[in-house]
Amino acid sequence: MADMLHFEFMRNALLASILSSVACGIIGSYVVVRKIGSISGGIAHTAFGGIGLGYYLGVNPLLGVIPFSLLAAIGIGLLTRKAKVAEDTAIGAFWATGMAIGVILIGMTPGYAPNLFSYLFGNILTVPSSDLMLILLLDLLIGVVVWLFSKEFLAVSFDEEYARVSGLKTVAIDLVMLSLIALTVVIMVRVVGIVMVIALLTIPAAVARMYSRTLQGMMALAVLLSIAFNLAGLGLSWVFDVASGATVILVAALVFLLSGASRMLFRAKRS
Repeated sequence: MADMLHFEFMRNALLASILSSVACGIIGSYVVVRKIGSISGGIAHTAFGGIGLGYYLGVNPLLGVIPFSLLAAIGIGLLTRKAKVAEDTAIGAFWATGMAIGVILIGMTPGYAPNLFSYLFGNILTVPSSDLMLILLLDLLIGVVVWLFSKEFLAVSFDEEYARVSGLKTVAIDLVMLSLIALTVVIMVRVVGIVMVIALLTIPAAVARMYSRTLQGMMALAVLLSIAFNLAGLGLSWVFDVASGATVILVAALVFLLSGASRMLFRAKRS
C-alpha cells in the first residue's frame, strides 16, 4: 500500500483523515457524554440544504454547509431550550427542511451535479488542497473555543442542573457547543458524507469512553481511534476498490462491536 503515497489525491486523503479526526475526537466526546447524537444527526442532514445552496451559487458546497449547519444548531438549541419544543420534533423539522431546500436548489441548478454523491456518502479521495486548508482552519477554531470554554463545557456535560444553579449561562454554553458540532459536521462531510457523519462522530468517542476515566483522556483516545479508523478504512478501500467513507464506518463499527463484546465477556467472568 506504500504506492498510495505516490499520488497527490491519496496524500490529501491521508491529511484530511488526520485533520478531521482532531475535531471528531474532541467534539464527539462531548456528543457521547451528553447523549446528543440525535441532535448531531439532525444538524448533519439539515446541512444538505447548504450543499444545494453551494451548487446553486456555483461556489464550494462546503461554504454553503457552514451557515446551514450553524443555523440548524442554533435553531434546534433555541427551540428546545427556550420555546420548549420537544427535541425530536425540532430535529425532525430542521432535518426535513434542510433536505427539502437542498433538493429544490439542486433541481434549480442548470446542468448535472457530478459530486453530489460524494457529499452524501463521502469520498475522501476527492478532497482538494483548498478543502484541507478549510478543515485546518476549522480545527484551529474548534480547538481554541474548546480551550477557552473547557470548564464550562465540563460542567454542563456532567451536571447541567448544578451548572445552572451555580450561575452558568447553560443555554448560551449549549449553543456554543452545538455550533462546534455544526463545524465538525462540515469537516466530516468530506470524509464520510452527510448520511454517515453521525457514525464517525460518535463511534470513536464511544469506544474511547470504554477505556478512559477522564474526559481529556477520552478525547485523546478518540482522536487516535478516529485516525486509526480513517487510515485503516482508506487502506482497505484502496486494496479492495470499494467506497472509502463506507469502509471507514465499517472498520469503526467492527471495533465498536468487538470492544462491547469484550467488555461483556470480561464482566461475565468477573461475576
